[in-house]
Amino acid sequence: MDSMASTTDFFLASYHFALPEENIAQHPLVRRDSSRLLVVDCLDEETRDRQFSDICDYLAPGDLLVVNNTRVFPARLLGRKETGGKAELLILEYPVPEAGSDRGDADGWQQAEVIGLVKSAKRPQPEGKLIFSENLVGTVRELLPDGKVRVVLRFRGVLARLLEAHGQMPLPPYIRREEGQTEEDRQRYQTVYAENPGAVAAPTAGLHFTPELLARIQAQGVRIAQVTLHVGYGTFAPVRVEDIREHAIHAEYLKVSEEAAALVNETRAAGGRVWAVGTTSVRALEFAADATGQVSARSGSCDLYIYPGYRFRVVDNLITNFHLPQSSLLFLVSALAGRSRILAAYREAVEKGYRFYSYGDAMVLITRHPQR
Repeated sequence: MDSMASTTDFFLASYHFALPEENIAQHPLVRRDSSRLLVVDCLDEETRDRQFSDICDYLAPGDLLVVNNTRVFPARLLGRKETGGKAELLILEYPVPEAGSDRGDADGWQQAEVIGLVKSAKRPQPEGKLIFSENLVGTVRELLPDGKVRVVLRFRGVLARLLEAHGQMPLPPYIRREEGQTEEDRQRYQTVYAENPGAVAAPTAGLHFTPELLARIQAQGVRIAQVTLHVGYGTFAPVRVEDIREHAIHAEYLKVSEEAAALVNETRAAGGRVWAVGTTSVRALEFAADATGQVSARSGSCDLYIYPGYRFRVVDNLITNFHLPQSSLLFLVSALAGRSRILAAYREAVEKGYRFYSYGDAMVLITRHPQR
């Protein structure tokens, strides 16, 4: 693992790469596991072109695969302002009904306060109403920095069902289609093992797995552990400082269970390798580990920021998608495999026509081979 960093590794400009528009995936492939897989072996100093279903060739009995079981909720609500103009609210955290409001008022109305982004012809003013359905309305309480707003949602019925009925999946801003969102996105912008609602962006490395592929992996003696890290909209936030060490990472809700911690510790003690599926799984595991790499159950807010120079305690190998230039996710993979190696692999991927970002292809970073 690359724990050394040069001064150049701290310059934001050092993480730029050219990406043609046609390399940005706009739709998922028909089969999840038919994506391409760029294998970057950091020990043998070579890359290989494979298919994602070939990931089994790199896993070994005794290894542990760690996945993020967060579930994306339909966070994009389309409606109108009280004055009649169109309005769209992107909820940035899963709404939780206020304590004591489970039965609602005399008319059955409950409420939940959320932070969000509003898209409309004119920015709404405090006390402005947002109407999404006859049973789901919002009132703007406060205008916040960075275009955010504090909104009180009032609703009748089960909030989760109302969001499913009136919300859309919060696809990333780089997915631009004339037809907009499709019904397919509700299934495909979600991992097959998604359980705990709370994310506004998918842990995209996990989108390539199918139930059949996971069964094959387990059949070859690889165990699977689940953690939860609710991916926030901050994952798309641009880095605005020239020295990446000065960047303030967004915090996200994390849960590492006793069971997951035990699986990680048992695997490491037995000499097995820990594979993280996605950067969110990396952050969850490393945040829950002590200086010796022993993982403990944790829950709460995770603000671990990983960039070159970070010494990994738990994660050996990483399955990930291709990330945006000059993003904190690109810093993280560079911390594991080395910035120069990552950028060389990205240039190769661009030249070979790999598909980038959420619905794109995958890469695997190998920093530890199985024991012989």
